[in-house]
Amino acid sequence: MSELWSNLSCGALGLKVEFDEAVELAAEFGFAAVEADLGYLAGLPQDQLATAGKRLGERGLRWGPAGLPVDLTADAARFASQLAELPGKVAILQAAGVDRTGTWIRPMHNELTYRRNFARYTERIALVDEILRGGNLRFGLEYVGPKTFWSTELYPFVHTLRETRELIAATGSKNVGIVLDTYHWYTSAETPDDLRSLRADEVVAVDVNDAHADRERDEQMDLDRCLPGTTGTIDVAGFLGALRDIGYDGPVKVEPFSKELKGLPAREVVEKTAASLKAVL
Repeated sequence: MSELWSNLSCGALGLKVEFDEAVELAAEFGFAAVEADLGYLAGLPQDQLATAGKRLGERGLRWGPAGLPVDLTADAARFASQLAELPGKVAILQAAGVDRTGTWIRPMHNELTYRRNFARYTERIALVDEILRGGNLRFGLEYVGPKTFWSTELYPFVHTLRETRELIAATGSKNVGIVLDTYHWYTSAETPDDLRSLRADEVVAVDVNDAHADRERDEQMDLDRCLPGTTGTIDVAGFLGALRDIGYDGPVKVEPFSKELKGLPAREVVEKTAASLKAVL
């Protein structure tokens, strides 16, 4: 059976904690990884980058993915500036031992038609991936499924698994893969069989969440979710079972955007998150 390893992302839980505290919380509550914080790593002297990774190992932890420090939707000048800075940031992540990064696909646009947006994304993904690939960093793209989000602008864009695979195929790179999220999978009306159509090496990272039971699928809001397994609205077991079937052996994190967690002490938020993640894994 493939190994799914729990990844603590304090940022995804709405928490602002220092790296050392995140490590202690992850170790205390049984996580296997801590999401890589490029901002923290960039502030370390070069000779301490490898040490940060060793400290994780000493606590029985590893690095989770880092966020991509490039905005694929930025205007041309900003995108060019971020792309120029990317090799230096990749070198930092590589020195620390981080091996994957990802970002999300904005599923609509008010000016660019689907075809024009597709062409722009394809070109920009390829440019970014060339640099990431050189630093041995896998690159994951996350589609965003809620209709309440992608229908708010004139031209809907990629918001399903099938479309994401088409976009990745257009880049021609085997280094680009998918960040899967139960919430987007559910709101896109996808099934475990859709996931079984994937190869394990197409999946870079996984997020698990649940949806509100008192809302229909097309009424779910992107930034208002629930901890995994708490409402039973999403078939988390079927989702994870399909990933095990294909042999996925990577990180799994929780990104609930939950109003119930907002304002709680960091330790309590992590404890509740760990309990929900352990229950579904």
